[in-house]
Amino acid sequence: MTNRRVIRIGARHAARALSVVLLAMGIGTAMSPGLTAWARGCATLDVVIARGTAEPGHLGAAIGDPLYAVLSAQLPVDTTAHRVEYPADLLVPTSISDGTRAMTGHLLAQAAACPGQRFVLVGYSQGALVTHGVLGSPATTVVPGMWVLPPELSSRVVAVLLFGDPLRLVGGTVAPWYADRTANYCAAGDPVCAGGVFPAAHGSYQWAFAAAAGQVNSRL
Repeated sequence: MTNRRVIRIGARHAARALSVVLLAMGIGTAMSPGLTAWARGCATLDVVIARGTAEPGHLGAAIGDPLYAVLSAQLPVDTTAHRVEYPADLLVPTSISDGTRAMTGHLLAQAAACPGQRFVLVGYSQGALVTHGVLGSPATTVVPGMWVLPPELSSRVVAVLLFGDPLRLVGGTVAPWYADRTANYCAAGDPVCAGGVFPAAHGSYQWAFAAAAGQVNSRL
């Protein structure tokens, strides 16, 4: 992996867009919950998961671990899962940009090692912001130090699954070329993505896992 193959996005002059992202990050901090290396092997599908703020579990107790159990059981292809290694701590100023570096770096490494492998990108809460950054979503391009997936690898992304996405609250969307393969799940009452008043809703997404598996299966 070399930096030459990664698009580094610096700070832009769009101050308003930056304030929107920072607002979303702050909301995520208030409501989110607390052996790893590059994924190995060349499974047909690699599920790359960015957990939420301080979320326990390996892939994430609220989303990643139970979601991957459903995906691996229901999809008709062999899969691997990769935990994105980043602070997942909004007291760390570079947490989100660190996450984009880790996720993009993993995707570049796997794409080079496994030319036929494709990817499912999963982001929950702060991890959804990381995933937005990797995809070059418009609202994240104002954040310094983001590592964006090179356009030539976009076709390798089968599906994007977002849960409790802070940018949804303020109308943020993925870049247009990822829109048709993105599912963005928001529980009723979730304060982070829906502006609701039920903090427990932010960790209650089991209802969406079968639909998420169907979304991925439809893209294979």
